[in-house]
Amino acid sequence: MSKSLLSRWRSCFLTGLAVALPALLTLAAVKWLIGTISSITDLLLFFLPRNLTHESLINANDGRGDMYWYWSFVALALAIFLISLVGVLARYYIGKKIIDWTDRVMMRVPLLNKFYGAIKQVNDAFAGNKHSFKTVVLVEFPREGIYSIGFLTSEQRDEVQQKTRQPVVCVFVPTTPNPTSGFLILVPEQKVTPLEMSVTDAIKYIVSLGSVSPEFPRPAPLPAPLPAPVAARPSLPADGAGSA
Repeated sequence: MSKSLLSRWRSCFLTGLAVALPALLTLAAVKWLIGTISSITDLLLFFLPRNLTHESLINANDGRGDMYWYWSFVALALAIFLISLVGVLARYYIGKKIIDWTDRVMMRVPLLNKFYGAIKQVNDAFAGNKHSFKTVVLVEFPREGIYSIGFLTSEQRDEVQQKTRQPVVCVFVPTTPNPTSGFLILVPEQKVTPLEMSVTDAIKYIVSLGSVSPEFPRPAPLPAPLPAPVAARPSLPADGAGSA
């Protein structure tokens, strides 16, 4: 009797865990994302006194605790407004001049120019290439005969193109279940098979270890071939017909 109750409880617990785990992981990811963004955007309210924006930790109004949630929301709204303002200014001549002047200043700061220059080059590369991480492909990796899903990042037109003497593309093959890391491989263009699945479906397929497969309409079966017509047999002459 005890074994039966224990097995039933274990079955119910595993079923409940399977149902609740996606929601719990989603909430944890959202909380982590909001906390990470807030730790950056909260700095925009530096001009306000801490005893106004932060909770008390030891003494009353000491401002040593965490920031109040509504002030974090104000900081997030301020960050969205400033980013939108930069986007508007970037469309006009004065805004472009200010951005160019900022780039030159950042590139002249020792040590900081290394990180800023690398990040800007990566950002410009993805912003200029409309096909980066928007095309899901199938490549033979890590060896011939074994296929992996990857994302087309760019087409090589520089030294790699000249040394290989054939069209080569860059493909990022993510690892599973963590798609943020992976391998950058250079594959001949004729050995890359584009897929119709979206980037979102491909990430779901990778994170789920292949258990969540995107839907793909199967081709309609070909109609069965018609039977070949049977040749008519020649009729035999009647008895006595044709005799003299």
